[in-house]
Amino acid sequence: MIIILQPHVTTQSPEFENLRTYIANLPRVQMRVHEERGSQQTLTEIYLIGDTAALDKDDIASLPGVERVVRVSREYRVLGRHHDDQRPSYFEYNGVRFGQDNLNVFAGLCAVDTPEHVESMMRTLRDHGQVCTRMGAYKPRTNPYAFQGHGKTCLPYVFELAGKYGIKVIAMEVTHDSHVHEIHEALHAAGNPTGVMLQIGTRNTQNFELLKIVGRQREFPVLLKRGFGITLEESLNAAEYLASEGNRNVVFGLRGMKTNMGDPHRNLVDFAHVPVVKRLTRMPVCIDPSHSVGSRERSPDGLLDVFHVTAQGIIAGANMVLVDFHPQPPKALVDGPQALLLPELPHFLEDVAIARETYEKRVAAAARYAG
Repeated sequence: MIIILQPHVTTQSPEFENLRTYIANLPRVQMRVHEERGSQQTLTEIYLIGDTAALDKDDIASLPGVERVVRVSREYRVLGRHHDDQRPSYFEYNGVRFGQDNLNVFAGLCAVDTPEHVESMMRTLRDHGQVCTRMGAYKPRTNPYAFQGHGKTCLPYVFELAGKYGIKVIAMEVTHDSHVHEIHEALHAAGNPTGVMLQIGTRNTQNFELLKIVGRQREFPVLLKRGFGITLEESLNAAEYLASEGNRNVVFGLRGMKTNMGDPHRNLVDFAHVPVVKRLTRMPVCIDPSHSVGSRERSPDGLLDVFHVTAQGIIAGANMVLVDFHPQPPKALVDGPQALLLPELPHFLEDVAIARETYEKRVAAAARYAG
């Protein structure tokens, strides 16, 4: 059960103290408090954990300071959709809105290699009106001898160039809690010229200690990629780990499932789960066509497979696209064969716009027929 307090009620308010006393007297029930701080007000929520089935929702809703009560009916208590749940399905970070009702493109380098390539990528993004990118500083690899990323040594010039070219949010994977600290320190030293969305990769989806640590920090939003060898439910519970620790600014990423059933693609594309995740949770949904396809193969119609699967995900309602580009793919240190070329960016963005328009027309048609 979730108790949502009125906007003027904070943890220092007498109404909150009275409510805390009321809950303390409930048998086998514990409370967890979550504060969502906005620019103008703080929203306070109380999560009741334990034997809540017998509690009367109307009795609690009538208590002073309570705006409404939501009875949790699904497993994902914080991020899930529940009956009569009016909590938002979006968040804003560094001037960019991430929601189930809009779309952002994060085109960029899978792995940072040289300052020249970073600058070329960011300049091209700016020239085409883009304010988000992906830049991998830390790279978990299957092969221990493969390039693991430049780590914190590349952060200063990545952040400086992001500020120079107006990039507002960089998706950047972390594999250890020390990486979060390094990103924070480098951003602060650079004067906070941009923002970072921490990415939990598919290999760390069930690294529960890392999820807890990343969830406890509230500075950066999080992109959690689905685990490639586990069920959707298990991956959604991983996202709930983040939210249960306090960080609800989570985007859920689909990046394909590891199975030979996906051949000749790198992974079996799972973008049919876009509407499923949006139905079960309030998280925006990201698709990663590059790691799903893993190549630059082209269909007889002239479109790359990456374009095709991107359109499939967007037409299904995806809210974010994470896609690999590189100024010189043969020189890329990670996943060069799947990277798109910088001259292909305008075509890619136009194709994305076409798919998004198609999705919006489908939604409008569904509304007409439902009415």
